[in-house]
Amino acid sequence: MQSTERLEFGKYYHIYNRGIDGCDLFREQTNYEYFLNLYDEHIQKIADTYAFVLMKNHFHLLVRIKDLPGFQNLEGLKPPHQYFSNLFNAYTKAFNKKYGRTGSLFEKNFHRKHINNQDYLKKVLLYIHNNPVHHRFCEHPVEYPWSSYLSYISIKPTRVQRETVIGWFDDLENFKYCHAKKVETEKIEKLLEL
Repeated sequence: MQSTERLEFGKYYHIYNRGIDGCDLFREQTNYEYFLNLYDEHIQKIADTYAFVLMKNHFHLLVRIKDLPGFQNLEGLKPPHQYFSNLFNAYTKAFNKKYGRTGSLFEKNFHRKHINNQDYLKKVLLYIHNNPVHHRFCEHPVEYPWSSYLSYISIKPTRVQRETVIGWFDDLENFKYCHAKKVETEKIEKLLEL
């Protein structure tokens, strides 16, 4: 089952989850910012980020777990999934405190799907960046502030692997072109078994 698949060193994964019972994970701008700050704190040291989108009640990540030698330099080596669990637990604790709620915020066991070829990687990346379009938050990924799309068309420092991903699309113009085409979200969801 994809929600309990082990995260392995050196492999790519589509990681996603939603609020328990579909509840909102992000209620205001500071929630999105805080989640991304926690993400940097917990995940950047153990995974390279290729794409992300934070939606009101769910999120998607495209990451590559770093190779084991990079992990050996970390104190108290834990399995990769533990770093994600720590992120979600830290966010839940702060969210619950801020809004006076108790209990789980995320569905149990975040979903993880191993990605084993470049064509699949590109499809997942396009799916993630077009998620706000699919859910009718905007008409083009450039209009949505809580996704990695803007990091790719910017020259500012970024948490994502900009040069690598642009290389998957040959150049920035083709990257933009592929994102501007209508992404058949339902077909990709079926392919991804979401």
